[in-house]
Amino acid sequence: MSEIICDLQIHINGQQTFFLSQKILSKYSTKLRKIIKQEKRTTQIRNWGIEINDFPGGGDGFELVTRFCYNNGNIPITVSNVSLLHCCAVFLEMTEKKSRINLLHQTQVFLEGIYYWSWNELLTSLNNCEPFFDHAHSCGLIQNLICSLLAKIAQKSDVNYLSVISSSSSCSSPETTTPSYNGSSSRKAWAWWFQDMTILGPNIIEQFLKALGSYGSDNSNLVLTRFLLHYLKTALHSNGRSGMRYVPAEYSGLADTAVHGVVLMGKSAFSCRGLFWVLRITSGFGLSKERRGGLERLIGGMLDQATLDDLLVTGVGKGLGHVYDVNLVVRLMRLFVDEHNNKDKGVILVCIDHQKKIKRVGELIDKYLGEIGPDPNLKISKFLGVAESLPDCARDSFDQVYRAVDIYLQSHPCVSLEERSRLCRCINYEKLSLEACKDLAKNPAIPPRIAVQALLASQHSNIKKAKAGAGAEAADDDDYDINDGSRSNSSNNNKDYQLVLYKNNDKYSSKRSSSGEEAVSVNLERMQWRVVELEKVCKEMRGQMLRMVKLAPQHNRPRPLPRLC
Repeated sequence: MSEIICDLQIHINGQQTFFLSQKILSKYSTKLRKIIKQEKRTTQIRNWGIEINDFPGGGDGFELVTRFCYNNGNIPITVSNVSLLHCCAVFLEMTEKKSRINLLHQTQVFLEGIYYWSWNELLTSLNNCEPFFDHAHSCGLIQNLICSLLAKIAQKSDVNYLSVISSSSSCSSPETTTPSYNGSSSRKAWAWWFQDMTILGPNIIEQFLKALGSYGSDNSNLVLTRFLLHYLKTALHSNGRSGMRYVPAEYSGLADTAVHGVVLMGKSAFSCRGLFWVLRITSGFGLSKERRGGLERLIGGMLDQATLDDLLVTGVGKGLGHVYDVNLVVRLMRLFVDEHNNKDKGVILVCIDHQKKIKRVGELIDKYLGEIGPDPNLKISKFLGVAESLPDCARDSFDQVYRAVDIYLQSHPCVSLEERSRLCRCINYEKLSLEACKDLAKNPAIPPRIAVQALLASQHSNIKKAKAGAGAEAADDDDYDINDGSRSNSSNNNKDYQLVLYKNNDKYSSKRSSSGEEAVSVNLERMQWRVVELEKVCKEMRGQMLRMVKLAPQHNRPRPLPRLC
């Protein structure tokens, strides 16, 4: 047996070095033969080396090639290694022109049976292409594998998948876990392949979508949108696990494609909770400004259907130091108000519906303020941005806003007097209940000047309400018919009654007159009790204000108060 001479050093991708025979390698590779001849002209050293960069599969791929060459052109070809062997053969130009039965020919023959491979074999081969994706894509291997994969999906589905891809459909929205589906063919026809394809890299999924004409702004298919959301969710949850490689920038195009499909389908396919779920999933993948803006506009228009859990989105991103993404909520509030203000112009019925929606959002935001208040990194400007993002008509009562302010002040004891006064500007004192106003007056965290203003405003509001209530009751009593104890329907009925009362002077009319006097007496007595109660409230509030004035610093004391009662 002749001795094998190792007269060639080959450095692969700057990582591994192989000591080989020039004669054996030149027998099968046209490219290596050319490189060796060129190097011989420029050097006189016997044992010299060459460098090969960007070799498919690195050292592992080149080792398979050397085994083929040193084994007289034979190597076991399987589904697991055929993709790598094929790309190596293309790279080194191992064609039949150089050798009668070469590596490229053998891999091509093996790949001719690709349409007879099983589903798992196709996935395995595609997944193996990820480390040398550019080589596999340039030689057409990725396209062939994807076409076979689509044929398997269509074959195993209950409906023709390719026709489903090109049509639009409607489904229920994903909530917090896996998307759900409606329809007769439903999930079994579409989603059986979702989980299997999550093992593939983002580059391969991108080519999968492009093969279907549904990548980027071309995506108008709900099935593929659902798949992308499931794929991104799996990639997000797999971050940090052993053996997983997660680079958000590689997924950004897929995230944009998914969000484009979601915005295109809109409210007909996704609920408000489903849209928040989409936002949480896609935000971690470098979503473009345009796609994020479209998704936020869609959510903002449906904000009245949101829950507190939906709004508690974790503050992730550049410049966000607080626990929750407060900036997002402020943007959504502005979008909600702007959209409904534009819709409501000149339409009375829609305005009524808008009032109901905006009050639901007002209750939601008040709860949200209570949740974000304890955040130690939350600035007053951010708190006020949320609290003041809604118009005053969104709240019938500001008690919850006051409680949220109190929670914030308890969690931020170092806030200055000036900042505390600034924080309280989001409270409408006239819409505080008597209990809340009393608590505010006793609260040591509230500046005394603010407490006095709140008491004055609350007292003024209570007096207005009492007068309005008394006036309404007096009007009701005027409409009360003394004859039969029922309310008069018109002014004509009052005139008729006066005529009858004037003409009849018998005992029967006297009884009616006495019953009418009794009713008036009851009403007067009721009004007297209301006045007494109002005087008690005024005295109590005045006493509280005087105590607050005594406690206030000299420079903050207001002018002498006028007599209120």
